[in-house]
Amino acid sequence: MTEALSALTVARFLQDNPDFFSEHAELFAGLSVPHPNQPRAISLGERQIMTLRDRVKEFEYRIADLSRNAQSNQNIAEKLNTWCQSMLSEDNPQHLPGRIIAGLGQYFDIRDVSMRLWGLDIPIEGVGDAVSADVKSFAESLPNPYCGPNKQFEAAQWLLHEPASLSMIPLRHNAESTTFGLLILGSGDPQRFSFDMGTDFLVTIGLLASAALGRIAHVDQPLDAA
Repeated sequence: MTEALSALTVARFLQDNPDFFSEHAELFAGLSVPHPNQPRAISLGERQIMTLRDRVKEFEYRIADLSRNAQSNQNIAEKLNTWCQSMLSEDNPQHLPGRIIAGLGQYFDIRDVSMRLWGLDIPIEGVGDAVSADVKSFAESLPNPYCGPNKQFEAAQWLLHEPASLSMIPLRHNAESTTFGLLILGSGDPQRFSFDMGTDFLVTIGLLASAALGRIAHVDQPLDAA
C-alpha cells in the first residue's frame, strides 16, 4: 500500500466498496465496536440497530411536531371561520365594527382590541372618534401590520391597558386603495407580537375586516382631517 492506513482510508474504502461486507459476511458478524453509552463492546449489527432506533425516534418527534402544528392550524382555521360567520350574520352594517372587535378578543384570546375608522358613514364616537393626521399618515405608510413593543404610539392609547406588545393592522381593501382605518391588538405578553413573527395571518385579519366594513358607505374625507 502506498497510502498510510488510517480511519479515513478505511472509511473511504468501505464507501467505495459497498459489497465488502456481503462478500465477507463472517467478518461483519464478528466485528465489535464500543457501546455509545456504556463501557463495553457490542456487535456491529447491534450498533447499527441502535442507530436505526435513534433515527426512528427522531422521525417520531418530527411527526409529533407536524401533528401539533396541523392541529394548531386547524384550530386557527376554525376560529377564523367562526369570526367570519359572526361578521356575515350581522344585518346592521353599523354594528360591524363592534362584531369585529368582540370577535377578535373572544376567538383569538387577545386581551385588548381597538379600532378607529375614518372616511366612513359612522357616528363620530367610539370607533368613529377623531383621529389625528399623524395616525392616519402612519396607517397609510404601513405596507404590512406592525408587530413589536409599544413605542408610545398614539394609537396605543386607544387600548384599555398599556400593552407590552402590540400589532397595528392598516385597513384597506387592497394594496392600491387608501387606508380608511387602523386595527390595534394589544397584549400584556412582550413576546405575543414580536418583530420577527410572521404577519400572513394578521394580513388576512386585516383583509377580512376591511371586506366586512366595505358594507358601510364611504364619505369624502381628506387625509389630514382630524
